Formats: sequence, C-alpha cells, structure tokens
Amino acid sequence: MGLNEAQKDAVLHKDGPCLVLAGPGSGKTLTIVNRVKYLIEGYKVRPEEILVVTFTRFAAAEMRSRLCSLMGKERLPVTIGTFHGIYYGILRWTYRIGQKNLLSDNEKYQILRQVIRHQKLEIFDEGDFLKDIAFEIGKIKNQRIRPEEFISEKCEAAVFRQIYREYEEQRKRRRKIDFDDMLVLCFQLFLSRPDVLRGWQKKFRYILIDEFQDINQIQYDVIRMLALPERNLFAVGDDDQAIYGFRGADSELMLRFKKDFPDASQILLGVNYRSTSNIVTNSLKVIMHNTRRYEKELKAERKGGPCLHIQEVKDVNEEAEYIAGEIEKSIRSGTKAEDIAVLFRTHTDARPVVEALLARKLPFEMKEHLPNLYEHFIAKDIQAYFRLAMKCAGRQDLLQVMNRPKRYLSRDSLQGKRASFEILRDYYRDKDWMTDRIDQFEWDVKMMEKMTPYAAITYLRKRVGYDEYLKEYCISRHLKITDLSEILSELEEAAKPYETMEEWFSHIEEYTEALKKRETGRNTPEKGIRLMTIHAAKGLEFDTVFVIQANEGRIPYKKAEKAEEIEEERRLFYVAMTRAKNRLVFSYVKIKGGKEILPSRFVDELLEK
Repeated sequence: MGLNEAQKDAVLHKDGPCLVLAGPGSGKTLTIVNRVKYLIEGYKVRPEEILVVTFTRFAAAEMRSRLCSLMGKERLPVTIGTFHGIYYGILRWTYRIGQKNLLSDNEKYQILRQVIRHQKLEIFDEGDFLKDIAFEIGKIKNQRIRPEEFISEKCEAAVFRQIYREYEEQRKRRRKIDFDDMLVLCFQLFLSRPDVLRGWQKKFRYILIDEFQDINQIQYDVIRMLALPERNLFAVGDDDQAIYGFRGADSELMLRFKKDFPDASQILLGVNYRSTSNIVTNSLKVIMHNTRRYEKELKAERKGGPCLHIQEVKDVNEEAEYIAGEIEKSIRSGTKAEDIAVLFRTHTDARPVVEALLARKLPFEMKEHLPNLYEHFIAKDIQAYFRLAMKCAGRQDLLQVMNRPKRYLSRDSLQGKRASFEILRDYYRDKDWMTDRIDQFEWDVKMMEKMTPYAAITYLRKRVGYDEYLKEYCISRHLKITDLSEILSELEEAAKPYETMEEWFSHIEEYTEALKKRETGRNTPEKGIRLMTIHAAKGLEFDTVFVIQANEGRIPYKKAEKAEEIEEERRLFYVAMTRAKNRLVFSYVKIKGGKEILPSRFVDELLEK
C-alpha cells in the first residue's frame, strides 16, 4: 500500500471508535481513502454502509476523486459530504423538504434588516452589523445555547433576544430553514423519532470524519447518535490545527474524545512528508507552549533544509519592500511564483505588500476580497482636505470636512452651487467667533499646501484635531476608537513614500484601478504569488512561505485576551509555519502608527534555546 506503520494501523482498524492524530503533512487524506478501500475490499463492508464527512464541498469532491482513482472506479456508492449536506439529506428524506424550503442569505439578511430597524438602533455599518448578528444567531444554534443565556457582543442582551425571537418567528412564518437549522432539526429529529434514527444507524455502520478538530457541539451530538450502537467512529484531525473557534468550532470536543469513548484506539500519524526537519523542529518549539493539547512526537521525513529566517524591519512599507525583493530573488532562483505564499493575520495587513507587488509588476493571486483602504470614509476626508489645500476642491469637499472636527458650521451656509471660505465668512459676518473659526480652518488648509502627504496627515491629526473628532465620533456611535485610529495610522504610514499630494493622488488612482481589475478577474485569477490570511491557507502547502507583521497585537491578535484565545492564536501561528515545504520567513515591524511595537511572543518562543 506504500504506507508507513502508523498509516497501516489506521487503515486496518475495523470496529469500534478510533482517534487518529494527524500531524501536518502526515498523509491523512491518503490514510482515509485507503481505509475506505480496505473496509470494502478487505473487510467486505458494503460501500453503501460507509459515511465520510468533511467540512467543505471542495474537500468532499477531492476525497471522492481520490477514492475512485485509488479503487479504479468511475463511481462508488460511498456517501461523502459535508455535515450540512449529510444532515440536509436526512431532513429531505424524512420531511420531503426541498430547495424552496431553504432560506437564502439574501432572505436571511432581508428578515434581519426588517427586525433590526424595528429596534431603532444606531448602527455605524449596517452590513457588518447584520453579518455579526447572523453569526451570533448561528452560534446559538451550533453550540446549543439557550438564547436567554447568550451574551451578544454586538448589542444589549434584551435587544439581541428580541432580534433572535423576531427572526425565528419570521423564518418559521415563511416555512423556511436556514443553514444552521439543518443541524438543529436533525438533532431534534433523532431525539423525537428513534425509529428514524435506527434506520440511519443501520445505513451508516462505518463513519469517518476528516478535520475532526473543527467540529462544533451540534455536529458532534448528531454524529454520536448516528454512530450508535456499533460505535464505528473513525475521527481524524489535529488538535494543534484547531483555528476556527471564532466560527463556533470547539477544539475541546477532540480533547474530550477519549472520555466519551474510553475504549477508543488512538493512532498518531507523526511523520511529516511536507516540510524539512528545520521547519518541523521549530514549529514544535512554538506549539509545545500550549497546555491544552495531545502530546505528540513528530518528525520530518526530509532532513535539514534552509534555516528559518526572522527579519526585523522598520515599518510596514519597509517590510513590503523587503518581501517583494525576496520574492523577486526567489523567482530568479527558479521558484515558481505560485509556489510562494505571503500569509497574514488579517486581510487588511496585505495592503502594503499588494502595493509593492503591483509596483514591481509581480503576478499575484488573492482570493479573499481586499477592501480598498482609500475608499474608507477617513481616507475620503483626507482627500477632501488635500483637494482644498491644492485649490481644486469642489463644493462637496468643503461640505464633507467643514465639521470634521466640529466647527459648528451650518450646511445652510453653503446652499449655492459655489463653495468657498469667503462665502462662509459672508454668511457668518455678524458672528466674530464663527469667522475666527473659519479663518483658522482656512489657515490650516493653507499650512498643508506645501507639505508632503505624510506631514499633512500628521498636521491634520495633531494640529487640526482630526484625532479628537474620531474619538467623539466613536463615543457617539459606541465604536472602538482603536479600529478607526488604526485605519488613520495606516493611511499616514502609506503616505510616507510620496513627496507631493499630486503623487499621492496618482498612486491612489493606479492602486484603485489595479484592485478593480483584480476583483473583476477573481473567478479566473492569473497564476502568481499567493496572498492569503493564515486561516485561508490551512490545508495548503507552498515551497516558500513569508509570514508578515509577526507582532504583538497582530498575532496574537489584540482581541485575544483569555488563555484559550492565546492558545488558538498560537495554533494559527503553527499552521502558518507548517504550510512551508522548504523556506520559511517571518518579518515583524518595529514601528506602526508612529509607536514602537513588539515582535510576537511566538517569535520569542522560536528564538528560545
């Protein structure tokens, strides 16, 4: 079979529960498909009695393709699908429901929009708020939490309960089920109809689950019911790669498996066939700092390899230039562009690297949507100020910033088609204190006229009072000031390379145009350097991996405060490391937003002797 001893043990396991701890690059998919093959050919299990559960449709399609290829068949009656797909199939068979009963995302947001508007909430960004509330509703269903006990992070408890109640009422009135209801209804079905449950237990006598560390409570509860009475549950995963807690996955379920199934076999796939021993050894130095994990001895099939490199840079602009330069060297040395990945904690971190790659005309692919920093309202405010300074502003520019910061200027003062400081002064000619404010406003704009974009943004922040305006803005809308001040600092940082406002505007135009082209071509991306969040990179592998902004506040992320949240961030760092086959480079910045910041504690762990 071409398998190592641990893989053979997993493949030959027949009856009863089994937990397979599959380290990175250890051939878990190979092991799963070979086990299915052996169940059919070696143990004479009927293919119809085998259920393989994965977490994505892509993974399910790949598993099916590899199994058919291995067995030399075009089709096999083994059931392979996602949790939602399998549970929906059970509901469809029992209740005769169809596509017409499924609530689309558009319908879901339409209902939530109506419900939320009844609450008369002051919301900064309705789109983001709707997504967050939809996620929290899903969390209640996936983790089987009582709505009365759930604490929303987005609004007051009583308001959230009312939103949840009204959403559920409207959904039921339409006779629709949402994505998460598939799991809940399947669980309720099995509880209320033992006869139905018995039928499915007889059908699926052997159950295999891939990426078991990503399971949530409701998925686990249904699978445990389905696996009875024979308990032929074969769970494959890696607790060290459990990184989806924010989506409701519960890594504790994998750690608890041996308590729920005390007689379960446990097999470690401990040979990494992907990465060099230098990468494997260093990744273990980091992950071993986690306390809630299965102890594992992992080793690399490939010895040696290039030393892991950690690069200190001044700021994000220098980091972007360093990364782009190193990528150019790698490509010249023979590494294919598509075998190189740049990984980051949040997609907004990609902006400086994207600009550097565009400037060097290096091909790159980014499947995730990259928001255009220069289209944020703060960037629009800065652009309006700059156009005033450049004497090419329109009426809308003056209207946009005349009360940012608060100057108490009335919009009525600019009712005509034209707009100028002179018109403002004329409107307030009888109020000296107001004309003084207008004079100061005009003076500030004049002061910025000859400044570099970076100096002008600094002047806006400190002397004009834009920082104070943002603080007041956040207080009035119950927003976190750090989220907006980070945007402003990034804009300030991004402006550093440009000598004039004209240059800065030209850059914005080119960058925006390039982003638009990439967005329209996302379905048929060009082959090139892969830019993605670490979360999106899970399951993938590359010859060379660059991990940028390995700083405190980024990874671990600033919102991670509890011990279990820090452990998940460390697992994320571990996932980033184990994507690399040969070369792994970390970079961290010394200064961001004008302040000194520290390298990630995980970088410090790498440097321990």
